[in-house]
Amino acid sequence: MRHIQLISSGIHGIGVLINDNFIFLETYMVTKNGPKSKTTSYRKILERKAEEVRRSMSAQKAAQLVSRLDVPSDEGDLSQQHHEEWIFLNRNTIDTRHLREINDALHRMDTELYGICLECEEPISAKRLDAVPWAKYCVTCQEAIAARIASGEVVDQEFEEAER
Repeated sequence: MRHIQLISSGIHGIGVLINDNFIFLETYMVTKNGPKSKTTSYRKILERKAEEVRRSMSAQKAAQLVSRLDVPSDEGDLSQQHHEEWIFLNRNTIDTRHLREINDALHRMDTELYGICLECEEPISAKRLDAVPWAKYCVTCQEAIAARIASGEVVDQEFEEAER
């Protein structure tokens, strides 16, 4: 594997040549103000999203503490309190998983693996990365993983997290 630079159709990029296929690791769009890195814009999106999730988690924690009654007055209050705790824990689990996916994507950027499917090692389409910048898998592999999970096939824990 070797790093090379490709300039084609106004798109500039740094990438690797694997089995005669060029895989972009970082692309640049040439603008009036010079080259602009697409990976840099994905990094900014991911960093903003991570901060948003962190703020949400802090706000949820504060709201949970404020809304908690010291001594529930009846079974209805106790039931409501348990339900709110259940919602908080589920939301926190989802946010923690999402934050981990974002941090994993940022790490893949640092190791120059961002934008390459972890299953088939083919490039993930720009359209998919625009929609889900923390995506680990291309659409085809993600659908195959989802189908395996839905059929009850035993799959890796990482795949189960990909489905969520």
